[in-house]
Amino acid sequence: MMIWRSNALFLVLILGFSLTQIQSLRFEIESGHTKCISEEIKGHSMTVGKYHIINPNDGHPLPDTHKVTVRATSEHGNSYHYAENVHEGHFSFETVEAGDYQSCFVAADHKPPVKLTVDFEWKTGVATKDWTNVAKKASVEAMELELKHMAETVQAIHDEMFYLREREEEMHDLNISTNDKMAWMTGLSILVCLSVAGLQFWHLKTFFEKKKLI
Repeated sequence: MMIWRSNALFLVLILGFSLTQIQSLRFEIESGHTKCISEEIKGHSMTVGKYHIINPNDGHPLPDTHKVTVRATSEHGNSYHYAENVHEGHFSFETVEAGDYQSCFVAADHKPPVKLTVDFEWKTGVATKDWTNVAKKASVEAMELELKHMAETVQAIHDEMFYLREREEEMHDLNISTNDKMAWMTGLSILVCLSVAGLQFWHLKTFFEKKKLI
């Protein structure tokens, strides 16, 4: 019984980590260019992003050339964050609709061109919550805090499963609609080809009859 509970707990934790999205990356961007990071996020989910430009010269102020303009948008064009000519910043918002969200970094044009290195961390779901502050505010024990974390993870798994089921139904409906359209287009193409062939045959027959070749 204890082994089954341990395995179930391990499975919940694995699913929780896999369904909680965390992107932490470092990338380079040349002045005058744009770099966009995309993330698929379900609706009514909290998302948090933090970014800063790495100083190429430790111990010296960050050059004025090392600034970017950052914009976070949904696939429908809704803007959730905009910062112009900054070297660091953060954003946090709750998604309204499910879909692909983008964070785009635009480096200003400079002559000669320079390369900027950006550190970017993007979290969604349970990972956005600061559990240390939760423990301090609620004055809870370590075990209780872990249970709260697990409860939120289970809820996130539950929500993600429903989200995936909805996406599966949408894809199923899309496949049916696409197949129907393809069948209609195939039939129309065959009809057009037969019509063109018939017109060509009629034209050739008329031509030969006029020339008295047949």
